[in-house]
Amino acid sequence: MRDDRLLEMRVFVAVVEAGGFTAAAHTLGVSQPFVSQTLQRLEARLGARLLHRTTRGHRLTAEGERFLDAARGVLAEVERAEADWQQSDDRIDGTLRVSVPIAFGLDRITPLVPGLLARHPNLSLEVRMTDDTENLIDDRIDVAIRMGRLPDSRLMHRRLCHLQRIVVAAPALVAAHGAPERPEDLARMPCLAWDGSREHLNRWPFEVDGAPVVFRAESRFRSNQGMSLAQMCLAGLGVMRMAEHLARPALADGRLVQLLAAQTVRDDSAIYAVFLPDRQQVPRIRVFIDAMAEAFRAPDWEGAVPLSPG
Repeated sequence: MRDDRLLEMRVFVAVVEAGGFTAAAHTLGVSQPFVSQTLQRLEARLGARLLHRTTRGHRLTAEGERFLDAARGVLAEVERAEADWQQSDDRIDGTLRVSVPIAFGLDRITPLVPGLLARHPNLSLEVRMTDDTENLIDDRIDVAIRMGRLPDSRLMHRRLCHLQRIVVAAPALVAAHGAPERPEDLARMPCLAWDGSREHLNRWPFEVDGAPVVFRAESRFRSNQGMSLAQMCLAGLGVMRMAEHLARPALADGRLVQLLAAQTVRDDSAIYAVFLPDRQQVPRIRVFIDAMAEAFRAPDWEGAVPLSPG
């Protein structure tokens, strides 16, 4: 039986502390309708109105003030109970639900799972692999690994490592079409492009003679999954702007070659662990994030092959 009482309390407290429904939605990483509907369910279950809503905002009712104190106490007690119980590694228990991008999850997160579970025999791990941005509350995610620039959100996050994407292709493709000398030369080569919510990654940034240049990648093959694009790149179907964790090992063993290295700009992005603001002290969340931070403190792919000067 699903019990959403703690979730409803968390949303209610977020609305009060953030100062509104929209701000609470940003804080929790959910939609504004989700916050509104959750509060409506809470009020219906309690049989009391907790907030007076007006066109200028909201204020707590007398019932809301009493319930706010109770909700804060309950949430604090839950966190304290878990922290007191799980003071040592062998008492880290429960189920941790993690959302990770498909390619990074398969390539880099999955190999870390056996060691993590061996260190914490009472911990269970559910890994959801998707290139979509999941809703932490609605999808019941404890930690999400996200790549790129984080949206404007009050979600808590911890930076794991720098994220760099580089333009690469299979040697046979370069032999057939010639190596490009400038970004515009990519227009005569087949490229690979993202679809759906990652379409912004089809804008490839370069710097030519000190000036920024953006190449817009078009493709006969598009996908919303990074692993499928990487596989097509390795098969010689097209040029790809690929994340380093996949690209550098393939550069090192000759399966790929880097293009336009001298004109590649350093990305202003990173790989993050993201979690709800009131969950940072939950022991099973903390040990997972600590393990990821340690694993990627000095990423091994950064030593696979240096960025060539061109």
